[in-house]
Amino acid sequence: MDKEKKLKQTQEEEEEMEFKDCENHSQQAQQQEEEKEKIEIGDEIIRSKIGIMRALAERDDPSVKEVDDFMIRRFLRARDLDIEKANTMLLKYLSWRRTFLPKGFVSESEISNQLADNKLCMQGVDKQGRPIVVAFGGRHKPTKGNLEEVKRFVVYGLEKICARMPRGQEKFVAIGDLEGWGYSNSDIRAYIASLSILQDCYPERLAKLFIVHVPYIFMTAWKVVYPFIDSRTKKKVKI
Repeated sequence: MDKEKKLKQTQEEEEEMEFKDCENHSQQAQQQEEEKEKIEIGDEIIRSKIGIMRALAERDDPSVKEVDDFMIRRFLRARDLDIEKANTMLLKYLSWRRTFLPKGFVSESEISNQLADNKLCMQGVDKQGRPIVVAFGGRHKPTKGNLEEVKRFVVYGLEKICARMPRGQEKFVAIGDLEGWGYSNSDIRAYIASLSILQDCYPERLAKLFIVHVPYIFMTAWKVVYPFIDSRTKKKVKI
């Protein structure tokens, strides 16, 4: 009798465990479905915002029709999905591009002084497939060329790195190598202008910026430049 009772108890315990396992599995499946639904809802919201922003922007600038959804999404992300702010930013960028790049690109003849110093080098890609570019700060000579040429050189570099991005990739990694950097290489105006172009015209393109071989004296220039870096970009900079 005791054996039958124990056997029955064991069977009941096993059934209870099976029920709990099924219940846990059901709960996990439900949680996964809920998480999946959240992701889909999130994507749906972004798609909706892209559509609204596109319609809004096209009323002021018909050339927006040539802009893909990925670009609109980058501008939205740069302004925390605020359609009005992102739209203003995009329209300003398109106007800038028509003025600054009337031919659609920067020719090497326009930046010959900058290219002569070999201060920009395109590398391979990182583990995530993001193109890598290295800038050698110690090779920059403020006396060669003018600020406009430096700006064109920055745009030339950004256009080149963006063109190297594989399908599905929107970001790049930059390395600022300051080996040999001294006060003669310091160019605050150029640094601020470069930041402005990156943040305002190529938003959400930079994944990370690693500044290496940093001399102590560079921190003086860095303190001047730092306030001009927006909060989103600051999180991407590693010194």
